[in-house]
Amino acid sequence: MLGSVDAYRRSIGDEWPASELFDQDYLDFYLPVLSDEVSDAQADLIWVLLALEPGAAVLDLACGHGRISNRLAQRGADVTGLDVTPLFLDRARADAAARGVTVDYVEGDMRTLPWSERFDAVVSWFTAYGYFDDEQNHRVLDQVHAALRPGGRFLVELNHKDGLLPVWSDAGVARAGDALMIDERQWDPLTSRSNTWRTIVRGGTVRRAFFFTRLFSFTELRDWLHQAGFSRVEGFAGDGSPLTREARRMIVVATR
Repeated sequence: MLGSVDAYRRSIGDEWPASELFDQDYLDFYLPVLSDEVSDAQADLIWVLLALEPGAAVLDLACGHGRISNRLAQRGADVTGLDVTPLFLDRARADAAARGVTVDYVEGDMRTLPWSERFDAVVSWFTAYGYFDDEQNHRVLDQVHAALRPGGRFLVELNHKDGLLPVWSDAGVARAGDALMIDERQWDPLTSRSNTWRTIVRGGTVRRAFFFTRLFSFTELRDWLHQAGFSRVEGFAGDGSPLTREARRMIVVATR
């Protein structure tokens, strides 16, 4: 049953521990839908939309287990991957070694990036942006802008609010082997957040977590990016085609 958002916020402020969401359970439930074919196609799309060339310095922000980072490195990019979850970074390094590529994997927080004018491109893929309050989400964009070289480009892929809300579902269930993942969702129009209570049932145990993600229309995220100092901002559907109202996923490319 859905709990109280206000009560949860009082207990954690506007923070929630990433370990509640990004863990082995996350990999078990999401890896089956992130096949090699899907990941190859997504890396190809990123390469084209960012007009990357071999030798380009690329930061994969919230790189997870490295499925995009390592593929960009295979295409010749000089890739750095940053993530807050050691488990994911260990898996990413192992996959890089198996592919025979070198990626600089760094454990860190996207709100405090240790680079200045270091990268030709920054990638945020698979709804890796929007997990903080608005002030901190703005800070992430400021940090990305500072980490890019003049003329560098930022690509962010995430849910498209205009396409998602008309088909909104309050609940979803996924299965991984004998485990179940049950998400109960609540749309909050006052914060533009999807609040999610997640229950995972595995081996006779039950684990619950709460998290939220900020949803954006293109125009809102475009304005945020302009506020952070970006100039040209382009929008696409999740497959790289022109953005439409019905598109469930959105890609935004901003130029410093």
